[in-house]
Amino acid sequence: GPTAAALETAVYSKSGGLLPEPHRTSFGIIRLILTVVPGLLIGAAISKNIANFLEENDLFVPSDDDDDDD
Repeated sequence: GPTAAALETAVYSKSGGLLPEPHRTSFGIIRLILTVVPGLLIGAAISKNIANFLEENDLFVPSDDDDDDD
């Protein structure tokens, strides 16, 4: 049967030279936005749910006094 090396993508030509790099479609900033935005939204939703859970169970209730003048 075929060896493991034969199944891999060819990087070198038969003469031993390095083959040219295949053309890659670059999405760059679009891919970055499509990755970061859902991550931020999911993280925010999870944080909000955990904060609500902690407050409902009196595990953590933020204090109302915002003035640290005294």
